[in-house]
Amino acid sequence: MKKNIFRLAATAFPLSLALLLNGTITLQAQELYMPRNIKAAYDKGTRSKDGRPGKQYWQNHGKYDMTIQVHPDTRLVEGTETIKYTNNSRDTLSEVAIRFVNNLHKPEAPRSGYVSKDFLTSGLEIKSLAINGQNYTINTGDWGTVEKVPLKSSLNPGQTAVFNISWSYPLSKESGREGQLDSTTFFVAYAFPRISVYDDYNGWDMIPHTDRAEFYNDFNDYQLTVKAPKNYVVWATGDLQNPDEVLQPAFAERLKKSYTSEEIIPVATAEEMAKGQVTKQNEWNSWKFTADHITDMTFSLSSHYLWDAGSVVVDTKTNRRTSVQSAYDAKAKDFAQATGWSKLALDWFSNNWPGIPYPFSKMTAVQGFADMEYPMMVNDSSTPDMEFSQFVLNHEIAHTYFPFYMGTNETRYAHMDEGWATTLEYLIGIAQLGKSKADQNFKKFRVNRWTFDPSTEQDQPVISLSTQVSGVGYGNNAYVKPALAYLALKDMLGDAAFKKHLHAYMARWNGKHPIPWDFFYTMNNVSGENLNWYWNNWFFSNNYIDLSIGKVSNKGLNYELSIHNTGGFAIPFDIRVTYQDGSNEVIHQTPAIWKTDQRLARIPLNAKKAISEITINGGIFVDANGGDNTWKSK
Repeated sequence: MKKNIFRLAATAFPLSLALLLNGTITLQAQELYMPRNIKAAYDKGTRSKDGRPGKQYWQNHGKYDMTIQVHPDTRLVEGTETIKYTNNSRDTLSEVAIRFVNNLHKPEAPRSGYVSKDFLTSGLEIKSLAINGQNYTINTGDWGTVEKVPLKSSLNPGQTAVFNISWSYPLSKESGREGQLDSTTFFVAYAFPRISVYDDYNGWDMIPHTDRAEFYNDFNDYQLTVKAPKNYVVWATGDLQNPDEVLQPAFAERLKKSYTSEEIIPVATAEEMAKGQVTKQNEWNSWKFTADHITDMTFSLSSHYLWDAGSVVVDTKTNRRTSVQSAYDAKAKDFAQATGWSKLALDWFSNNWPGIPYPFSKMTAVQGFADMEYPMMVNDSSTPDMEFSQFVLNHEIAHTYFPFYMGTNETRYAHMDEGWATTLEYLIGIAQLGKSKADQNFKKFRVNRWTFDPSTEQDQPVISLSTQVSGVGYGNNAYVKPALAYLALKDMLGDAAFKKHLHAYMARWNGKHPIPWDFFYTMNNVSGENLNWYWNNWFFSNNYIDLSIGKVSNKGLNYELSIHNTGGFAIPFDIRVTYQDGSNEVIHQTPAIWKTDQRLARIPLNAKKAISEITINGGIFVDANGGDNTWKSK
């Protein structure tokens, strides 16, 4: 018989070919689209198609020793740092990229929208720069958020260069992810010039930072000294090394006690802060913090914020505890619960989903304006809605795992962190509020917020670079669609298998820089299944959610139900059968039903009695057109 090759019909994305050979159809494995630079990384062995880091995998590393001083009266931040930067790549580096995120406050910086005058500042001034003892003359007046500096002496593979930098910049009066919270309270993030990431698939990360994009940093070791005036308490990423040098004895003892306490201890009350009783009465106190193998250091300081602290066991096998702290204004009723809520979140995430012990020694929630995550810290706004405040706190703490444990590139692939945080936010919501309320909140705050906008950007593939979508396109691709994809996969694989496979991915890539293909290939590898059909459907397509009931036929009590997948996404759904006597039955379908034909599913129903009505319902997988989801017997 002559060989004929046919394209499979009715698919949402270019699929494998069907070969009609001797009357037998064989499905060839689908391939995943891969940009040329990503393909080159796999070709040269830094990454492997079994999902593991390749034999040639590497990442560069820095050791930062910083002293940063904040002047509350002028909002000026001054700092000095020594960076020991090791080139672990196979490349000789003739230049280095220096990133300073806060230059987005400069009037010339590109931003995603309008800002007020209080947002604008003059930006970074590098006062001195020396590399391996050689002085460099730097004019930062025309610098954006990332700039290259040619090296006088190249940095060879395996070599370490020592950078000595002195700098200053003004904090913005208008606070967002960082800046002035009130006249005597500041959240100081992205506060130092850093060496941008040099990786195996892009070289130097030169994407300019905007106020919408998030971050991509190397795993570094940090020593941070924050110089703050007397009566200012400092909270930061990392462990406080010198509580006895900066706190009065009674308050140092309260803090130390909190490290092993199940109870929440008021380390410093509003009255004690107002009376100046808390810190040592030096003109300036030097607060020293350390953190190793982490992607960033952040700190906050205030002369009047309350300070609560306690601890929680995050690893039941070793009884390892994490310090849990909060800093907030006395008027913020929701933040009075923040330490307790944080303890609940750390316990739940450690023991349920993702089910990996919280990896750090501390978590601090600071009342601010950003609703933003940082390593070991969150900066959350205050609201009278207690449920919503806890919801936001859960989401930001969930980011501990993605991106701070996994080191994903948030700037390019926001779905790798926001999608997972949204997934975890929903799962902990079920535990705390019940499934019905968690579903309601997810549909209200996530799905309805973004997925029903009919704009072109809404349906861009999730794999699209996050820098190339905006508005609802960014929100839908970063948060909603990937979260739904992960939850649908959980539904299809089952909880036990899904968790096992997720743990394998996290074990392979924690402390490294995974990209989407590393996740896809790991899940294929550990599941023993080629799930490329699923990845193509959810991450590489222009699909959306829209099912409809087509023809319903029956011979007696044997029914066949045709479900059309107009939108294309491989979603789970329930078939609700209502019998003529008024009784009901629900039949669940996992996304596996779409594996062979992603546009049409024919489902046999062996009814117990005559059917009067059939309805399909995706739950949180909200249908774009629910008007065609019901069939009624004539």
